[in-house]
Order: sequence, then C-alpha cells, then structure tokens
Amino acid sequence: MSNGIHHVTTISGPARRNLEFYTGVLGLRLVKKTVNFDDPRTYHFYYGDEFGHPGTILTFFPWERAPAGQVGAGETFETAFRVPAASIGFWAQRLLEKGVEHETPARRFDEPILIFRDPDGVRLSLVGVAGAEAESGWSGSADVPAEFAIRGFHSVTLLVNDAQPTGAILGDVFGFAEAGSEAQTVRYQVEGATAGGIVDLRVVGGFPRGNLGVGTVHHVAFRAADDAAQAEMVRKLAENHGLRTTAQKNRDYFRSVYFREPNGVLFEIATDVPGFAVDEPQASLGQALKLPAFLEPRRTELEAVLPQLA
Repeated sequence: MSNGIHHVTTISGPARRNLEFYTGVLGLRLVKKTVNFDDPRTYHFYYGDEFGHPGTILTFFPWERAPAGQVGAGETFETAFRVPAASIGFWAQRLLEKGVEHETPARRFDEPILIFRDPDGVRLSLVGVAGAEAESGWSGSADVPAEFAIRGFHSVTLLVNDAQPTGAILGDVFGFAEAGSEAQTVRYQVEGATAGGIVDLRVVGGFPRGNLGVGTVHHVAFRAADDAAQAEMVRKLAENHGLRTTAQKNRDYFRSVYFREPNGVLFEIATDVPGFAVDEPQASLGQALKLPAFLEPRRTELEAVLPQLA
C-alpha cells in the first residue's frame, strides 16, 4: 500500500535559474545534485525537506536550450505544496518582493491557496493546511523563516478525460479514496497521510493532449515501502487493470518501475529505500555532484560539459 506521492519530476530551462528559484525563492533544500541516469549530460536536481523525505521531493531535468512544452490532457496541470495556514500572507508578499506574479489568494476545497508559476511557466501553488505548522520543513533557508517553510507536497492536479479508470488505480493500487469533488475536479486522498497525500483529477473531456518540454511535468511517482510492496502494486496493475510496467530500474536513491495510466499520465512507483543519505551525509546533502557507479569513470568529462551553477 502506498503512502501517497513519492516525488514529481519536471522539465526546466537553465539549471542555474532553476536552482536559484527553488532554493532562493521557495526556500527548499537541494538534497541531491546528480545527473539524468539516461541522459548524463543533463543535471538531475532533487529539492525537498531537510532529510529528503518521500512526499517532499520535487525533481528537475534542466534542459538548457529546449523548447517550451504545452500542458494538455494526460498531464500534470499543477503541483501544490503544503504550508501552514497562517503563512499564505507571508508567501504572497514574498513572491511579489521576488518579482514572481501570483493570482489573488483564493480557496479550493475550503483551504486557502496561492497560485503562481516558476520562471519556466510550471504551475505551482501553496495551500494553507491547518496543523502543518507542527510538521517539519527545511529550516536552513537563508531568508524563509522556519515557521513559514514549505512542508512537502499538498497535491498534484492531473488533467484527464475520464476520472474513473485513473481513480480506480489510485484506490486499488495506491490506497487513495475519493474524498469529494468541486466543479470539474474529483479529489482522491490517502487517509492519515500528510505530505503528498492528495491527487486531484480535473476532468477535461475533449481537451487536446500536451507536448513534453520545458515547463511541463515528466511524471508523478508514488511511494512503495520496499521492493515487496512495489511488486504487489505491479501485480495489481497487471491482474486488476491490464497494465504492464517497465522492468525495475535502480535510481540509487530508490528503485523504480514506470507505466502510463489509462488517461496517459506517466506514473512511477518508487521505493522509499534506500533514501538520499546513501551516498553522502545528511548534513551535506546536495553539496557535491553525485554520480552512479556506472558513470563515475566519466566524471571528468561530465563535469566539463554540465552547466556552471555559480
């Protein structure tokens, strides 16, 4: 049984700009600086809380000169973060001070929400959650006070033509349950989960499909405690939904399988283990370029071609 979202992976533009926004504006911790294992001349950044807990991890492949993508049906429309309910005013002011335009604060499913976009047009939001102040975030940001810090994911919103088959997988395989609806959106939630416990399905029948590129989400990953839990999810997908996953891939910090759900969204199932401290101490997460063993012989070559970050 899943405990919700493990991570969300997105395509960005220039690496340095991405790093400055997510650490310098949103105050997230860079918990891992590595490369795309399948395209090692591209960075792979992982941002999250102090420890890089599942449910807090937003990752990016920075494509320096790639064209912008187009969000459409079968893709992630919005990635939302949890913040303490009383911090929405702080964030509205902070975004304006940093030159980031945002929409007028509103309410969604009776929670305050602040919607904005990152420099590449990725649609993000901050959702004020009662009780989130008791959860831990990343307290090492230079100018985001700990009491206002992001507390991991609130939710993702997926654009789908038909909510039923996706909802069936969320329920049967990942342990979500339908928790309400608002306008064209059906909410699914994991009972008892904090970070990453909500998926909203926004029904957009007949909406054109999107194109992957800068500013679009590549995939959403769901949690599996370990290999055995992941294997059980793979079994359910095959036997109950007629869906096959890829073979398992070792991503060093977790092990993954991938599949496209019936509306076309790319889903991943990622293990919680071994975690981000497997190759560097927790205190220094994200400071050094980490490479998988099979790429270590190419370190000098890759360091020469990867964009400078300072």
